[in-house]
Amino acid sequence: MNWEMILKLVLAMVFGGLIGLEREIGNRPAGYRTHTLVCMGSVLVMMTSEFMLNTYSHLPDPARLGAQVISGIGFLGAGTILKDGSRVRGLTTAASLWVVACIGLAIGVGFYWGALIATLLSYVTLVFLKKFEGFVPSHSNFEISLEIPNSPGQIAKITSVLSELNIRVRDIKVDSGEGDHTCAFFNLVLPPGIDKRTVGAELSRLQGVSFLDKEKEEEH
Repeated sequence: MNWEMILKLVLAMVFGGLIGLEREIGNRPAGYRTHTLVCMGSVLVMMTSEFMLNTYSHLPDPARLGAQVISGIGFLGAGTILKDGSRVRGLTTAASLWVVACIGLAIGVGFYWGALIATLLSYVTLVFLKKFEGFVPSHSNFEISLEIPNSPGQIAKITSVLSELNIRVRDIKVDSGEGDHTCAFFNLVLPPGIDKRTVGAELSRLQGVSFLDKEKEEEH
């Protein structure tokens, strides 16, 4: 029996499971079992490459199977990315899947120390660095609904005001109204130091522009 083969698969189960456990506790799309299977599968791929190299010496590149794991894991990671309104969730889980795949490849070729250090640092990143996110200034999303005059140049005036405030416009939707006024919907990214009240005050200075959402009107 090849004890080294068993050791590699067990290490993959432990290392991949450790990272997956953090995702499982956070109730993420890919949890303990998914990360464990990805890591063990990566190990098996590298062991298969090594076996093929020893069995068929004429193979030109034994690392080709491992390269396909690195690129192919993106399909599984993409399945964990979800769009919830203006928010995108699952990017960290997708990244952790990619990392455990790489850890599995490292274990598969016998690079145990590299796999161990990567596992520990990945766990630290997922568990401990998350606690510091609240202290880092971040951008926030903000959606507004406006009633604007149905005339050329109105959107340009609004985006010009937003640009002066260093506000990024992610999306704009305008109803095709036939009256004097029409509705426009903006998905904005507010920089640190700019709040909704400031946005409302600046946009209210534009002639003919008013908020459709009553709650936002009360805020501004």
